[in-house]
Amino acid sequence: MQHSYEGLDRVGGFDRVRLFAPLAHRDYRLLVAGMSVSLLGDGLFLVALAWQVYTLSNAPTALASVGIAMTIPTIVCLLIGGAVSDRYDRRIVMLCADAVRAIGLVVLAILSVTGHLRIWELMAVAVAYGAATAFFDPASDALVPELVPADLLAQANSLDQLIRPLALRLAGPAVGGLLVGAIGVAWAFELDAASFLISAMTLLAMSPARRAIADGEGEGEGDGEGEGDGAEPSVRREVMAGLRYVRSHAWLWATLVSAAIAYLLFMGPTEVLLPFIVKNRLSDGAGALGLVFAAGGLGSLLCAIVIGQRGLPRRSLTFMYIVWTLATLSIAGYGLASQLWGLMAASVAFNTLETAGTIAWATAKQRFVPARLLGRVSSLDWLISIGLLPVSFAITGPVSAALGIRTTLIGAGVLGAAVTFAALLVPGVRQMDDAAAARPAPAGTEAGLRAAA
Repeated sequence: MQHSYEGLDRVGGFDRVRLFAPLAHRDYRLLVAGMSVSLLGDGLFLVALAWQVYTLSNAPTALASVGIAMTIPTIVCLLIGGAVSDRYDRRIVMLCADAVRAIGLVVLAILSVTGHLRIWELMAVAVAYGAATAFFDPASDALVPELVPADLLAQANSLDQLIRPLALRLAGPAVGGLLVGAIGVAWAFELDAASFLISAMTLLAMSPARRAIADGEGEGEGDGEGEGDGAEPSVRREVMAGLRYVRSHAWLWATLVSAAIAYLLFMGPTEVLLPFIVKNRLSDGAGALGLVFAAGGLGSLLCAIVIGQRGLPRRSLTFMYIVWTLATLSIAGYGLASQLWGLMAASVAFNTLETAGTIAWATAKQRFVPARLLGRVSSLDWLISIGLLPVSFAITGPVSAALGIRTTLIGAGVLGAAVTFAALLVPGVRQMDDAAAARPAPAGTEAGLRAAA
């Protein structure tokens, strides 16, 4: 699709580089600035958390337990978080979530530096962290279409996927590995807390106007939100409206179901066993783990630049499923690798392909889901995608003990890839692609595809 950026012209204009066109909008620039700093802090946290857990208890089941403690509150609160983000100012919802996570990390840093930190205390902070995330993520997803025009959503999502791996998987882990090795994990926790405070400050500086939604826009035959009865919808009714919307669209429910199963198969083994391999099988330090994460971040970064400049293929959903299938298959590379460079190569493959699919998926949601339902659909996206993660973490220890670490990773990649590709064969999934191919790309396409949704 060709976009016009004449309205964005300025000295050194953003229109010169299509990827940066959304940055012409002030509030989006603030969102990106806060997100960049926060993700950099989270990159430090990735390394610090894994190293802290294995310092307290050098067993995969310990890190799995912390992962479960962080994930279950997210799952429990996500639907409420989505409804809240559709009802209230999304900036305020995100700001409160940032504050909760910052406080938790400060507590964690104090306990760590004083030598009083125990696994149960780490898990308690993880619970609060996970609950806050359940409110932040749906609100963040739904806020973007309020800040940039619809024809810049692909570029905005590409920019997100450029910054996210650069900060979260490349710079953050690399610096985190150095910090943990040089001065300990407490400083990484403190810096992540500071990053959340900076994110909150940028949200306070924003002043976006909520996008006006025409009555009934994109919602087809009613959404069950109580139109016509004069009563303000309850959170429960709003949640049910989001569920009905997803259930009535094959491209949504098939993607979410396949993601839930695939994540069950590979997320636990990847998150738990990869640090264990680096520390115990390769006998390397935290810096080596940071390099593995950073290599994947570099692949994601390059992928986001390419898509941001060239755009998405016309059949973007088919493209999404294919690259996600290949990404999941690359998880087997972690099991096949016997040296650090092999783990880094597998990380590059996984993160590059995963990023391509994520850009396509986020753009499809923001374009085709009605704005007043976007928070709830995003919360369902997060919920169904990660709903089985606690099970994945819980079974990783026993399965890897029975089958072996390498066999577990190889099996997770192969089976996860099969499940991901199967979703493309569900009737109705490719309807959006067919509609896109049948219509001219320029003006009017957005409305036509929304109707097809």
